[in-house]
Amino acid sequence: MSWKEIYQQWANDDALDPRLKDQLANLKEAELEDAFYAPLEFGTAGMRGILGPGINRMNIYTVRQATEGLARFMIKQGLDVARRGVAIAYDSRHFSQEFAMEAAKTLAYNNIPSYVFESLRPTPELSFAVRYLETFTGIMITASHNPPEYNGYKVYGEDGGQMPPADADLVTSLIREVDNPLTIPVMSEQAAKEEGLITMIGEEIDQAYLAELSKVTIDQDVIDQMGDQLKLVYTPLHGTGKMLGEKALQQAGFKEFILEPEQAVADPDFSTVKSPNPEEASAFEYSIRLGKKEDADLLIATDPDADRLGAAVRMPSGEYKVLSGNQIGALFIRYILEARKKTNTLPEDAVILKSIVSSELATTIAQSYDVPVVNVLTGFKFIAEKIKEFEVDHSHTFIFGFEESYGFLVQPFVRDKDAIQALVLLAEVAAAYKKQGKTLYDALQEIFAEYGHFAEKTISLTMSGQEGTAKIAELMKSFREKTPTEFAGIKVEQTEDFKQLIRKNAAGETQKITMPPSDVLKYTLEDDSWLAIRPSGTEPKIKFYIGVKAGSDERAQQKIELLQAAINEVTGN
Repeated sequence: MSWKEIYQQWANDDALDPRLKDQLANLKEAELEDAFYAPLEFGTAGMRGILGPGINRMNIYTVRQATEGLARFMIKQGLDVARRGVAIAYDSRHFSQEFAMEAAKTLAYNNIPSYVFESLRPTPELSFAVRYLETFTGIMITASHNPPEYNGYKVYGEDGGQMPPADADLVTSLIREVDNPLTIPVMSEQAAKEEGLITMIGEEIDQAYLAELSKVTIDQDVIDQMGDQLKLVYTPLHGTGKMLGEKALQQAGFKEFILEPEQAVADPDFSTVKSPNPEEASAFEYSIRLGKKEDADLLIATDPDADRLGAAVRMPSGEYKVLSGNQIGALFIRYILEARKKTNTLPEDAVILKSIVSSELATTIAQSYDVPVVNVLTGFKFIAEKIKEFEVDHSHTFIFGFEESYGFLVQPFVRDKDAIQALVLLAEVAAAYKKQGKTLYDALQEIFAEYGHFAEKTISLTMSGQEGTAKIAELMKSFREKTPTEFAGIKVEQTEDFKQLIRKNAAGETQKITMPPSDVLKYTLEDDSWLAIRPSGTEPKIKFYIGVKAGSDERAQQKIELLQAAINEVTGN
């Protein structure tokens, strides 16, 4: 059917949710076309979109459709699988709680039990709950750090990691079999609870998660000595982080932390920030103000579903510097390796995992401790898959994983990035350096002095709607058809195409890349700088990643600027 026919189907449905019907009546034709031209994309990260009526929007009907596809997938695996059920959690966004219950009611109609958190919870706790309850899948209603007009739906596998590509593809095909999302039947919430098909969960899972969280601490002596001296400001940016973050810090032994009071309140409009994204310096405005007032050593922010963590450290001037995800990762790796070496807890077969677009500083630090770093595709599910692989073949012991986009995992009782774990460990890192009379800013300068000045930058270009999707595809096609031989006058030494799974050097010699295919291109330059290009899997964006190494920070930033100018020239920005 054409988008106009689908629109009429919705407009003529007398049973359509009244709120959506009112919104539908006020949309202009261009807005209607964007809302109905194609179904909301469901990929390995689930789906994410703007709230509103239409098949290309997040609403109760697209949530039901996705859940119906998931239910059919589970039933195909057998009755024993279906009976294991689904764990469901949600964040502080508009309609998150409603969407969670719509998913549960859809599953109930298919005779699949669900375990729904009684109130909002962090994404990492949902990952943990899947493993703890031994459900077959999990659903997290969240749009992570997107603006308030967004919501999303993430699906987790039985290992607690995001659903792997092969399973996600099958779920997608089953979702697409549902012709009309308006006709999907659901069981009433009351009936589902009476029949034991919806069970509300909460405190038991919280306590079990917190018990596991105690394993994140590496050197308890440091916290015992410094826990009442480290001054920490923590902001959950109106999201789920307060739910467990406060308890986690107290449990570890930190006594001098302060919650940013306005941003500790769950708020679906994220009213104190332009964007609830700890990657952006503007998200720290309130905590910087409070930090200066309290003379805080460290400021930490978590995104609305508490899977990403950002930090700002105090500089000698008294001002605060917001760190990049790569810099936080470097601080973690240096501390973990040094502390585990000191406490004799560094396994001989230790391994660190990171994404292909994360800093090579991590690799350089790890090599100095004879610990290998394994690169995986972007997406924390690939880190989770490697952890599972190592558990099966006993080849390595996982000790840390991270992505440059502020995702960190310390202990694998969770199989997704976990900002609550990172919150506790970063406080420990700061306490250890304060014991030496140093800040985390000092610690970072020591790392640069020892290993070189690494710098990275991510450039995100938003290209919305049908035109944007086509433009992103055209850009990727253009880079593949006209392989660059240099950027900013620096020769390309190696090109990696993770979609075609080919690695080619400047002489034209090729190797096979042994990873799942992914629409990513990466170029390594003769001065060890690198660039990568990939469309976002969750937003209408194409991302360009730059990584450089130099003898000074000034020279590193000059390299970044030159390479960014080269990218701007190619993209016309």
